[in-house]
Amino acid sequence: MKRAFGAVSALLAGTLSAHAGGIERSTQSVAILFEKGSHVEFSMGAFNPDVSGTVAGGAVTSGDMAKGYGTFAFGYKEALSTRLDMAVILDEPVGVNVAYPAGAAPYPLAGSTADLDALALTALLRFKIAEGYSVHGGLRAQPVQGEVSIPLFGYGMTTRTDREIGYVLGVGWEKPEIAARVALTYNSAIRHQLRAQETFSPTPTAFETEIPQSVNLEFQTGIARDTLLFGSVRWVDWSVFDITPPAFLAATGYAISDIEKDTVTYNLGIGRRFSENWAGAVTFGYEPASGALMGNLAPTDGYRSIGVAASYMRGGMTITGGMTYVDVGDATTMVVGGDFRGNSGLGAGLKVSYGF
Repeated sequence: MKRAFGAVSALLAGTLSAHAGGIERSTQSVAILFEKGSHVEFSMGAFNPDVSGTVAGGAVTSGDMAKGYGTFAFGYKEALSTRLDMAVILDEPVGVNVAYPAGAAPYPLAGSTADLDALALTALLRFKIAEGYSVHGGLRAQPVQGEVSIPLFGYGMTTRTDREIGYVLGVGWEKPEIAARVALTYNSAIRHQLRAQETFSPTPTAFETEIPQSVNLEFQTGIARDTLLFGSVRWVDWSVFDITPPAFLAATGYAISDIEKDTVTYNLGIGRRFSENWAGAVTFGYEPASGALMGNLAPTDGYRSIGVAASYMRGGMTITGGMTYVDVGDATTMVVGGDFRGNSGLGAGLKVSYGF
């Protein structure tokens, strides 16, 4: 039944656009550390959001400003001894793909675009203590690069890629007899020193941005024969995140992107094995709205989601496919006062894993 838990990753791949106002794309799960023996996995997902807003009491619309995108993740786990495991995870922690339609004028941000790309390589160790308890931790290397164009201000910016390192610490408990497991993990903040070329400055400028710290609580337990309850609670310190290039700030008095409040995201699911080879799962996700003004690069506030997945297991291989529908939370944006309501998204994911 533990192998049916692999359905979660495929489902989450399609919902990540709704996390933390649309910026977060990886939940930084450490579930791979708890796989038996040697284990390798690859997952990919696609998300197609439909996000639009209005100004002037609904008279002017932005058009769909959120581009569809794909994500991927790779993980490898090896048992080094009876007590020590290691894992390497490659994923995309954050991302922005924004393109306000140029034909949406006179919407203030018509023609504005933004792209933020990040990749994270995480190396983890897990040491098993007596009676099912364990500790885990490691390092995360993360490069970040971005570019922005805002015709409203005649502004453009491109940053150089900056590479920084953070760390991971956590504790775990498991009882294999009932497929029970709990993992509590802290991910440190990673502060990037970005050098940028801004339209408003004849020389390169520099500014800091922080991919914030987070805490994950992941859990699962058998609740009946061939039936698994699983879920997670994730807190992210998004109130520290902003993108504020100095020349843009000096000219306009604004940040390009700013998130005012932290987020807490809840996921709960039920998985069931139907036969020796087939299992299925359904998941529910919820992120409460903060009520704060949101940035124009990520004009969403909270979300609700429902997803379904099916897993086929044969030998050491598991193939999981899933789809998720996301009801994107309503938001009001800073500066232009955009009113974003009634938005949604549809995601799909595929995951292949092999234990040996």
